[in-house]
Amino acid sequence: MSIRVLLADDQTLIRRGFRVLVDSAPDLEVVAEAANGHEAVELARTARADVVLMDIRMPGLDGLAATRQIVADESLAGVRVLILTTFEIDEYVFEALRAGASGFLGKSVEPAELIDAIRIVARGDALLSPKAVKGLIDRFLAQPELDQAAAPAELAALTDREREVLGLVATGLSNDEIAERLIVSPMTAKTHVNRAMVKLGARDRAQLVVIAYQTGLVRPGSST
Repeated sequence: MSIRVLLADDQTLIRRGFRVLVDSAPDLEVVAEAANGHEAVELARTARADVVLMDIRMPGLDGLAATRQIVADESLAGVRVLILTTFEIDEYVFEALRAGASGFLGKSVEPAELIDAIRIVARGDALLSPKAVKGLIDRFLAQPELDQAAAPAELAALTDREREVLGLVATGLSNDEIAERLIVSPMTAKTHVNRAMVKLGARDRAQLVVIAYQTGLVRPGSST
C-alpha cells in the first residue's frame, strides 16, 4: 500500500517539484495539494493523507496553526506532519514540534532525503538528526518559562531504563544507536521508546525530545 502524501505550500512551482519527486517513488503517492493552512486542514480530512508536507509560512492560516488543528482532530490521529522550512533551523520549528509535528526538513533537501523522510515519519518515527536537535536546544529550549518543577510528576511513570532511553532519544539517537549504547537489542530499545511514548502521551519521538527538555531531564549543553 502506498503512503499517501498531502503537499501544503503556497508556491505552485515548489509543490509541482515536490509532486514529481514524491510520485517518482513506487511506495509514495501525492493525493492532494494545498495552497494555505485552511486547505491543508480540510484536505487532510478529505484526502486521508498519511503524511502532510507542511510549509510553515502560508497565507491565512499558517502551517503552525494548521498543524495544531490537524493534531487536535481525533479523526486524524494517524496523520503525521512533516514541516518544510527555508532554513534547517526555523524560529517556528520548536513550536511546530510542540504542536505535534513529527519533524522538519529544509526546502533544499536532497531528493533521496525527502523520500526517506516521508517514510520515516509515516512509520511513526521522528525526523530529528543530532544536528537538528542541537539547534533546537540552543535556540528554543533554554527558556525561563520551561516548567522544570513538573519533571518529577510527569516522569514518575517511567522506569529508570525508560528515563535513560528518553534522555538518549533527546540527543537524536536512533533505536539502533541506543541499543548499541546500552548493549541491548534494537527491538528492546524500540520497546522502551514505545513504552515511554505511551506513558507520556507522546505522539512520536519528536514529542519525546520536547518533553525531555521541558521537564529538565536533559538540559541544554549537556551530553548523554
